[in-house]
Amino acid sequence: MKKFEYMEKHGYEQLVFFHDESTGLKGITCIHNTTLGPSLGGTRLWNYDDEEEATLDVLRLARGMTYKAACAGLNLGGGKSVLIGDPEKVKSEAYFRAFGRYVQTLGGRYITAPDVNTDVKAMKYINMETDHVVAIPEKSGNPSPATAWGAFHGIRASLKEKYGDNDISKYSYAVQGAGQTGDYLIGYLLEAGAEKIYFTEINEKHIEKINDKYPSVEFVKPESICELDVDVFAPCALGAVINDETVECLKAPIVAGTANNVLEDEEKHGQALKDKGILYAPDFVINAGGLINVSHELHPEGYNREKAFNEIESIHDRILDIYKVARDNDTHTQEAAKIFARNRIEEIGRIQSNTINR
Repeated sequence: MKKFEYMEKHGYEQLVFFHDESTGLKGITCIHNTTLGPSLGGTRLWNYDDEEEATLDVLRLARGMTYKAACAGLNLGGGKSVLIGDPEKVKSEAYFRAFGRYVQTLGGRYITAPDVNTDVKAMKYINMETDHVVAIPEKSGNPSPATAWGAFHGIRASLKEKYGDNDISKYSYAVQGAGQTGDYLIGYLLEAGAEKIYFTEINEKHIEKINDKYPSVEFVKPESICELDVDVFAPCALGAVINDETVECLKAPIVAGTANNVLEDEEKHGQALKDKGILYAPDFVINAGGLINVSHELHPEGYNREKAFNEIESIHDRILDIYKVARDNDTHTQEAAKIFARNRIEEIGRIQSNTINR
């Protein structure tokens, strides 16, 4: 890919490749935009097919984090890291500490956090080499419950928009992916009175866990989850699940979950959902609970779980605001969320054009 051309088109600041010979660490950190503050975004460990696939993934994810932080009202920018390797083989204390040293070289312009195949244990190792890391065990810890809590309130907002009320117990749900955030989301839905929940998962251990933990929740095969006649389809696994194939067979009138980059093509598939009358809760807005949660570690007074989760609940009203932007601009909701984010970045950028001492 033409990296500089892509970066110029979408307003990126920095793309950093790094390698540590002793541990085999290979990775990329992308900083998209730091107008609102230092970039923050998780580190994803994945066995990518090639470097081009990894590069495109980190670019897309970093830009999503900029929009996510802006829509969440945080004074943070967007960044992301991807590590290239087999998660079953490369993980070690030395591996993550080597990565932490590379994070430190960025001087605080990028703050890392857990993502796919990295966890709070990895963050603790990274923290041995840099302070520019959040979600370490002694502070906010695992961000998955917070991410799911935000998605739960985003679902409530979507039900309100679509049906006029947000009573979880009245509706049915299909959860795609139940490893971490999907597991917690199912729990929140059940606690709120949901009686009809389906789930799918490709990891046998996670399937067994959900079957034991939530016996009333019904398992369906992965290829069938998009076709279920339910009120809400909640993607909680990897991205690009709304594509040319699934958008045609999707029956749920609402798509709202925790996954990143749900739309394979933001413009094409965002418009396709709108044309079908399907309400889409933009991924980087509805799944911002984890980001809001870990951002509280950066507060001068330190992390407070109650305050963090109270702030996460505001995703409900923010989703409704974005649905209004979509109506006012006659556009699909993904574009409305980007309008919402860009407006905030531009407004704050203008007032920060002068220098003051604090």
